Amino acid sequence: MSIDMAGTHIDFWFSMGSTYSYLSVMRLREVEQSTGLSFRWRPFHLLLILQEMNHVPFADKPAKMRYMWRDLGRRAAMYGIPTALPAPYPAKQSIMANLVATVGMNEGWGADFVRAAYRRWLQRGEETGSEPNLSSSLRDIGQDPDRVLHIANADETSDLLSAETRAARQLGIFGSPTFSVGPELFWGDDRLADAISWCRHGQVRRG
Repeated sequence: MSIDMAGTHIDFWFSMGSTYSYLSVMRLREVEQSTGLSFRWRPFHLLLILQEMNHVPFADKPAKMRYMWRDLGRRAAMYGIPTALPAPYPAKQSIMANLVATVGMNEGWGADFVRAAYRRWLQRGEETGSEPNLSSSLRDIGQDPDRVLHIANADETSDLLSAETRAARQLGIFGSPTFSVGPELFWGDDRLADAISWCRHGQVRRG
């Protein structure tokens, strides 16, 4: 049985260029409060894995992209999460947002940054990973952009992000968001309930 022995912990794998990750990012705090579970936020660089797979999900597929924006808007409305869609996509500098998120996870403010950056991207149209999103999101949460961006550009931070990306690859992760309970993977925001069930019971249960 593949179950988190503590029964309280789920890894949340996400990449800052992922539109659907917005749905999870904006509701995990409430999910933690309602379930008593905790989520370990793990930014990784999904683009590298997609390039290895020779796969670009939406950017060169107009019909699929139109569906993605409509689907994202419908699901966000279901959760009561504001959107202003479509937004700039693909995010050309998403690696910078991933690097800043990596710094934040080490310093304890990462989740706040990720929420702020997603709000500016998918509610205000400020492309994630680029300016003014990066600096404004950091100021929104009380962080100094010059200090944080200096650390984000350091080799040590790149090494940390690369290590997380390798860990994601080794687990078999190919998309964002992905939830993992030990080696068990649940891809997509709509599989969050399944991950919670697996964490609690070692299987997916109804209801």
